[in-house]
Amino acid sequence: MELKDYFLMQLEQETTLTRKAIERVPEGHNDWKPHPKSMALGYLAALVASMPGWVAFMIEGDELNFEDPASEKFRARAVDTRGELLQLLTDGSAKAKRALEGTDEKHLHDRWRLISGNRVLSEGARYVMISDAVFSHLAHHRGQLTVYLRLNEAAVPALYGPSADEGVM
Repeated sequence: MELKDYFLMQLEQETTLTRKAIERVPEGHNDWKPHPKSMALGYLAALVASMPGWVAFMIEGDELNFEDPASEKFRARAVDTRGELLQLLTDGSAKAKRALEGTDEKHLHDRWRLISGNRVLSEGARYVMISDAVFSHLAHHRGQLTVYLRLNEAAVPALYGPSADEGVM
């Protein structure tokens, strides 16, 4: 199986799971945090909703520089409604799918890096960076989001297995 086919399957699965979590985000609680050092709920939800779209910019470019003003368009920003969150997810996943469909094995093996000015924060084969910086990172923040859901009395969806609110997937 080619890497792009594997990533297309993973994108579909992770988008479905992410949609289940985003559909439960309570509106009107964007500023809520479980702790002063924690991310605000609105930012976290927008981050989770937008992360599948990161695949596209990782395929379409060779690096992301946090100090480049052009990188601002990739930063998550809280939105007001669940519908807007779902649209972020839908749009980003569609862009990622198109980018994956248009790439090849060689390109996925080329280097990709995350930098801040002249400092390299992370660098590796594009396929490794997509796996780590998108899919593993998404699972981490989606799990964090489910804790926020629980603390806001929202039902936690069954994702990789049953939840206390949904016995089966």
